[in-house]
Amino acid sequence: MEKMLISGGNGFLGSHLAERAIMEGLKVTVLDDFSTSNRVNVPTEVTIIKERVEDISIQDHFEYIVHLAARPSPEDYILNPVETLMSNSIGTMKLLELAKRGSSRFVYTSSSEVYGNATMIPTPETYYGYVSSWGIRSCYDEGKRYSEALTMAYHRKFGLDTRIQRPFNVYGPRIRPDGLYGRVVPRFIQQALNGENITIHGDGKQTRSFLYVDDWVDATWRMITMDDLDGNILNIGSPDEITILELANLIVKKTNSPSKIVHVEKREDDPVRRSADITKAKNLLRWKPETNLDRGLQETIEWVRRDAM
Repeated sequence: MEKMLISGGNGFLGSHLAERAIMEGLKVTVLDDFSTSNRVNVPTEVTIIKERVEDISIQDHFEYIVHLAARPSPEDYILNPVETLMSNSIGTMKLLELAKRGSSRFVYTSSSEVYGNATMIPTPETYYGYVSSWGIRSCYDEGKRYSEALTMAYHRKFGLDTRIQRPFNVYGPRIRPDGLYGRVVPRFIQQALNGENITIHGDGKQTRSFLYVDDWVDATWRMITMDDLDGNILNIGSPDEITILELANLIVKKTNSPSKIVHVEKREDDPVRRSADITKAKNLLRWKPETNLDRGLQETIEWVRRDAM
């Protein structure tokens, strides 16, 4: 039986990927320190190693290593900048070393944040990025960029089969809506369901492109298992932009909420626009998103109502 190691595997993305891997007949080990989790999300068949990725001493062999461990919520990583950088520097190196010893296929989950405040929209993988190396978001953005560079260095120097994906604003069931961890879609949904003010940072004219988690799992599984993709970097997202103000109004309408939209201080270094050029993923993975925003939001609203309130 082939084995897969998923760092950050109890989190939002990792738990969905773990389920898919088990369904496909793999033996799955999850490495997660549960620092951003409020529950166990993975199936009982999964072996859990509760440890920080930068502290690992695993000696097992895995056919596939998928590095997902990160603090993706701005409120969280701004308060935990050192921890955020460590998982995407020392943590990445340790997993790459493990992959090198076992000749594993290594898949690194980067972020659309590596593009920073992009001037090319939709943004292709060839865009270098407009990112501050010292700003308040740099612990996340530059950590991801460093991990990409390190991953490619192992590919070039040691011939390691590496693949890098850059997800764009994935959402769906199991994404935490609460406290520091609530990213924009689940946070707006929870505020709307509670009848609270929906808080928008800045004027709300900034755009994002959102990808439903089922589509992310489909693309990621193809990226992990397809041959002849080593050394590739792929956007995994949607080319469809929506403003944050439009998103808030849509969620208010879908939840039939009495919530009012209020504007708070703009986040420092917050990108103005975000949209994925997925031409490369379409060609190489034979993939495109199948779940539109309306359906994806409905599924996420129902999950928040049922499981997260």
